[in-house]
Amino acid sequence: MAEKTRVVILGAAGRDFHNFNTYFRDNEQFEVVAFTATQIPDIEGRKYPPELAGKLYPEGIPILAEEDLPQIIKEKNVDLAVLAYSDLPYEYVM
Repeated sequence: MAEKTRVVILGAAGRDFHNFNTYFRDNEQFEVVAFTATQIPDIEGRKYPPELAGKLYPEGIPILAEEDLPQIIKEKNVDLAVLAYSDLPYEYVM
């Protein structure tokens, strides 16, 4: 079996969860190691619950502060960062 691609999903507790549920949940090619959050107060430190995360994530998925992204990428050996916002202006993204 090939190694899974390790993913962090950057979002704001909306589009990120939707993208996870429609593409990454139960997809054995990927391991989502974390979500990041910036827009919802006090969401960092929580977990996306195992009941919603599916069979591949019996402990849930951590939600971490997006400002810690460089550290998250390094510590969790991330292969892919998915930008999953629905409301960022072009100037910010570029």
